[in-house]
Amino acid sequence: MRLRYVEGQYDYVKEHPKGIVEPQDYEYNIRDKFKNDNPLHIELGCGKGRFIRGMAANNPNINFLGFEKSIKVAYRCVKCSSIDDPENYYIVYSNGEVLAEIFPEKAVERIYLNFSDPWPKPSHYKRRLTHKGFLDIYKKVLVDDGEVHMKTDNNDLFEFSVEQFIEDGWDIVILTRDLHNSIYNEGNVMTEYEEKFSESGKKINKLIAKKKV
Repeated sequence: MRLRYVEGQYDYVKEHPKGIVEPQDYEYNIRDKFKNDNPLHIELGCGKGRFIRGMAANNPNINFLGFEKSIKVAYRCVKCSSIDDPENYYIVYSNGEVLAEIFPEKAVERIYLNFSDPWPKPSHYKRRLTHKGFLDIYKKVLVDDGEVHMKTDNNDLFEFSVEQFIEDGWDIVILTRDLHNSIYNEGNVMTEYEEKFSESGKKINKLIAKKKV
């Protein structure tokens, strides 16, 4: 469903206590928003925020940043927040290409890629968040032994991603093509898409790739 534009979306996100816009303005100090030195996890493409809110609630000693490149979606995400939400997360209106501009090297412990746009045309593969161009960015900002966690219902994107991680020298430590019926499902926090796809009978692929030291 195409989201409609709402007048003042950008300003709403900017002024919302859970919103961050223009993250480059923080000059590598964006994690200071949390006022602590807890580990930092980020999600690229946070949708309405169900996953990142759930992870923040389950892990109060970890800081979370959810990135969303669409202002329409970022607006919808912060609108879904409530006063009862955990304090250890923010929604960032931006995309994965800016990570190296806003984080110093080895600043992030984990990156989540949940049901990313598959960009099915070969001419668009460079836009996939598991293309080598993005993997090299992740290597810069991840700590030694930092991890990328990926979930998708798209088999083509998943196979492409496995190949990209292997070719780029990552260690794949977990891989399943049926997450919900695997030993790795314990503690899994579902996204909105994941619940929808699972209820329709689709199998969920998951991998965890670790940065080699």
